[in-house]
Amino acid sequence: MEEKGYTYKYPRPAVTTDCVIFGFDGTKLQVLLVQRGIEPFKGRWAFPGGFMNMDESAEQCAQRELMEETGMKADFMEQFHTFSAPERDPRGRVITIAYYALCKIQEVKGGDDAAKAQWFALEDIPQLAFDHDLLLRNAIKVLRERIHFQPIGFDLLPAKFTMKELQSLYESILDVKFDRANFAKKMLHADLLIKLDETVWPTAKRQANLYSFNIESYNELKQRGFRLEF
Repeated sequence: MEEKGYTYKYPRPAVTTDCVIFGFDGTKLQVLLVQRGIEPFKGRWAFPGGFMNMDESAEQCAQRELMEETGMKADFMEQFHTFSAPERDPRGRVITIAYYALCKIQEVKGGDDAAKAQWFALEDIPQLAFDHDLLLRNAIKVLRERIHFQPIGFDLLPAKFTMKELQSLYESILDVKFDRANFAKKMLHADLLIKLDETVWPTAKRQANLYSFNIESYNELKQRGFRLEF
């Protein structure tokens, strides 16, 4: 039997994409998970994802699966690693291309083969299916590297925020505690914030200034190259 042109005998592993979606509730970093409605690992939690169609790119697959399984869309995704351990998926030889995204927390609902979709705080992550614990560790490592070069809060905080909210975000990502005065001084010195003529009352006894991000200053600093040290 003749082989068709450009057809090879090499194995053809399946390809999936998985999405590690980070959000922030004002106090803690959150991760979006779906509960699997089918085998393997039925009932276990995992990252939104699935098999790539022949007519789509990896990012198109990631966006489609995210929408189908949670009902949400990520404006920006970044590919951070490819996971290819031979035994990572009991269904066969499956390679997954992993993406991470930073999104404002919104209502989600399980769909397609996801029975549920839900946000979890990092310390409350349940046992994950497949090798998704490894995906999570890698995604957090990448996020902690990016935070020194990018104003992560652009995507996770509201347009107006307090210094305490910003500090809570950085502490949640880096898993550290900062001195309040030193943190504020460093962030203001970086020239990434605009102090607004607005205040809020987080408690009945304390008034807090509101800030916004200075996107023009950030773009200028990014062109020159900068690193935010803590």
